[in-house]
Amino acid sequence: MPQAKTLTPKELRRVLDSIASNPHSARNRLMLLMTHWAGMRVGEVAAITVGDVLNTDGSVKHEIRLDAAQTKGKHARVVFMNDRLRKEISTYLKQIGAKNDGLPLFRTQKRSAFSANTLCQTMNGIYRRAGIEGATSHSGRRSFVTTLASKGIGVRVLASLAGHRSIATTQAYIDVNDEMKRAAVELIA
Repeated sequence: MPQAKTLTPKELRRVLDSIASNPHSARNRLMLLMTHWAGMRVGEVAAITVGDVLNTDGSVKHEIRLDAAQTKGKHARVVFMNDRLRKEISTYLKQIGAKNDGLPLFRTQKRSAFSANTLCQTMNGIYRRAGIEGATSHSGRRSFVTTLASKGIGVRVLASLAGHRSIATTQAYIDVNDEMKRAAVELIA
């Protein structure tokens, strides 16, 4: 089975534009961005609660501390969020009127938590509706790792950000493309 497609910034914009015209656009936008901008696994996105992202004063945390039950491999990890993602979370929480509690951050139409499988199917449908061939629920993580690698972030940092216990796993996520090769040869003086 081929690896999930990594998205270019233009393709990600296309997906986000497609989401904007569909039901549950705010929820689906943030779920997708959690995978692209924080490298979260779909199962992790499904497992997070409002309390996981909010401080006691109602501000959005800089990191999400996932316990072992929320992660693949049952190893607790910390997910770091950039300012853009924190702003997206804040906007979403205001829109849904969420308080700092243990309720799921993302809920289905039936107001229950997503399962990892249901969220995987939802993400795949989002990519399909946007017309992104080869994209799957894992595309966000692969795009996250590849984007950071292309900006010179070392594989050890990438492994830690992705929650990988082996750098060999992380290296398999990095999609080398012609743009990266061109930039590399330009470094030769």
